[in-house]
Amino acid sequence: MKRILVVDDEPHILRLLKLALERKQYQVDTALNGELALQKIHEGHPSVLITDIDMPRMSGKDLCQRIDQEILDRKFLIFVLTSGTDIDHRYWTKEFDNLVFLEKPISIRKLLAMLETYFESLVTT
Repeated sequence: MKRILVVDDEPHILRLLKLALERKQYQVDTALNGELALQKIHEGHPSVLITDIDMPRMSGKDLCQRIDQEILDRKFLIFVLTSGTDIDHRYWTKEFDNLVFLEKPISIRKLLAMLETYFESLVTT
């Protein structure tokens, strides 16, 4: 199943991404922070996580690290949304082989194309 969890502390970004993804027939869930996202990951097992990096309560970085520690049997693609000033955060990603950075403002077309390629690769492997 093509389940996507979108995590961002800005409700308008959540709505925009949810609408765009649902138009392409993806099943989409949302969370306003990393703590809620972690709960939803345990409950719903998404195929893809799209997360902002700078959020209150639990950053995107902390969320990725918690996933790595707690979800040992689940591997899924993670898109991290960053601003140009977040480039210094990229150093911690070397331990993740399933992580892709997307710079804000993100291109919905680019995101959709990347998702399509990812899901097609799952079918062929």
